[in-house]
Amino acid sequence: MRLGIIGLPLSGKTTFFNAVTRSRAQTGGYGSQTQPNVGVVQVPDERVDRLAELYRPKKKTYATIEYVDFPAGSEAFGKGGGIGGRFFNELARMDALIGVVRAFRNDTVPHPEGSVDPDRDIATLEMELAFADLAIIERRLQRLETEIRSLRAGERDRPQRLADLLRRLKEGLEGEMPIRAQPLSTDEHELLEGTQFLTAKPLLLVINIGEEDLPRRGAIEAAYRERYRAPARDAAAMCAKFEAELNELSEEEAAAFRADAGVSESGAAQAIRASYALLGLISFLTAGPDECRAWTIRAGATAPEAAGKIHSDLQRGFIRAEVIRFEDLVAAGSEAEARKRGLVRTEGKSYVVQDGDVLHILFSV
Repeated sequence: MRLGIIGLPLSGKTTFFNAVTRSRAQTGGYGSQTQPNVGVVQVPDERVDRLAELYRPKKKTYATIEYVDFPAGSEAFGKGGGIGGRFFNELARMDALIGVVRAFRNDTVPHPEGSVDPDRDIATLEMELAFADLAIIERRLQRLETEIRSLRAGERDRPQRLADLLRRLKEGLEGEMPIRAQPLSTDEHELLEGTQFLTAKPLLLVINIGEEDLPRRGAIEAAYRERYRAPARDAAAMCAKFEAELNELSEEEAAAFRADAGVSESGAAQAIRASYALLGLISFLTAGPDECRAWTIRAGATAPEAAGKIHSDLQRGFIRAEVIRFEDLVAAGSEAEARKRGLVRTEGKSYVVQDGDVLHILFSV
């Protein structure tokens, strides 16, 4: 999973990147960043640790998320020119976007607009994403109109339907409705296959608060979620500066500082949890003497699709899956005892994998 981090200049998005990836990317320069920062984070999962205690494997492997921090100082950012600039193609390949929004006040780092106004900045962020999509639609419509004129009457159906759909999406965007909020049929999704619209991607708004607001973090987050939560869009609040600074401390020291500030979990864990929920992702597990591992799949994936995450051969030759709930396996104390208790089930191709399932895939070569 790849998440693109975007935000207006001086919103603290690179500080957020450092907080969640434990990196030390340069911060503080107005538009000085010239290349994306990239960091890979292991998804904390106590279930992997617990399975490792049972199986004593040679290694344990956590699911990972790749965060890509894109420069905020692109040529027209914040001026209605669309987001992304020369990095648009890479941004379009992200699975979801994280929009960091400034809510902290710091007189030594004045806001480029002269005042701190998260609602204004969220509107600007959404506007930039929409302008980028409108530019794509305009170019696509121009090509389609030329193509349609050159085709015979019997060949015009599909390109004409696509052109009509793009005009409808354009009208919605001009009415401040992102594509993720516009209803699309299965056929319309197929027509758009391969087109990477930015407003179609899930968006997590991270409200970057100041340290003085940490005691009210929960209330601030609840307020923004109430205003901005929508299909494939959500909001979370955190103090990126606070979390980035805690990365320099031991886990015990960081936990103590968080407790004093009334923060229950690390910034990285918070961001990952919110990202998983936004994207509709779950984890299944595999366990054995060689490796205990967590795998990321979309909620609703079937057993063969989960098998394909492990290896494409397992999906092609899928016969059945042996399934045991993580909690049942731990309660039994071993796989052998779980089998004795009848806790291991056999499921076929239609089985929908649940979060925390421990799977053993049976397949033919």
